[in-house]
Amino acid sequence: MSEKVNIFAGRATEYLAKKIAADYGQKLGKVSTAVFNDGEFQPSYDETIRGNSVFIVQSTFSPAENLMELLLLIDAAKRASAKKVVAVIPYFGFARQDRKDKPRVSIGAKLMTNLLVAAGVDRIVTMDLHSDQIQGFVDLPMDHLYASSIFIPYLHNLKLPNLVLASPDTGGAKRAAAYAIFLNTDLVICFKQRKTAGVVDSMQVIGDVKGKDVVLVDDIIDSGGTITTAAELMMKQGASSVRALCTHAVFSGNAKEKLENSSLHEVIVSDTIPQQGSDKITVLSTSGIFADVIDKIHNFESISDHFQFTTIL
Repeated sequence: MSEKVNIFAGRATEYLAKKIAADYGQKLGKVSTAVFNDGEFQPSYDETIRGNSVFIVQSTFSPAENLMELLLLIDAAKRASAKKVVAVIPYFGFARQDRKDKPRVSIGAKLMTNLLVAAGVDRIVTMDLHSDQIQGFVDLPMDHLYASSIFIPYLHNLKLPNLVLASPDTGGAKRAAAYAIFLNTDLVICFKQRKTAGVVDSMQVIGDVKGKDVVLVDDIIDSGGTITTAAELMMKQGASSVRALCTHAVFSGNAKEKLENSSLHEVIVSDTIPQQGSDKITVLSTSGIFADVIDKIHNFESISDHFQFTTIL
């Protein structure tokens, strides 16, 4: 007899986990968290999970307590005799630290995977990693999903007459190129230079955007500086419209205000990080993707239809 599936959530991602559980066809499992006076916390499961497949949904965006809570939930599940523990991490934080890009720095993404393994996780499910090679940092199954399956139908429905895809920097050119090939459109690339992290010093557009409906593709919008600078530059060069599309809406500091006041016509994001929509910001849900993958993992079915995008990448 197949073991039962339990879906639980850390506090930071409960909003998404509830939708995933509903799409899967069951209620979100009950977790309570005791918080001590000094800020230390202790999550516990309020129902039996012995012998079950446990899926824990938690993005690891700031603050770092979100990561710690995920690790504690994994450890608690293992100690409660769960048969299998799967960490569903819609936004995999620290993924930008995937290599030593200067002396005397950590490789944060590798440390993340080490911590997850030490806690006892059996499998990791995540979406749009900042660097694909992070999958090789862990000797466990890691399912790397793509939000393109919700973004591409949305772009089709916009019916933009002169669509062109763009990357806000050279590092994201591969991702934008995949969208361009998939949608059979041209590709434009922005070349930017920074003096300090998060601050764009200069930017140039490589390609023709005059009269085009540009969609800038990125995995993360953090401070919003790069994407708004790119939009402003493209509008000055004659673009008919500029939209931004990103999976993870980090939106640190006054990023949302920057986006609202920018030349961007629309900012299309997913719900891997909690985000309220607005007149300019459109939030698309990833819950259906994760619910389907949970079902297929549990029933030992192929999830290869979620990786069609990887054949282009």
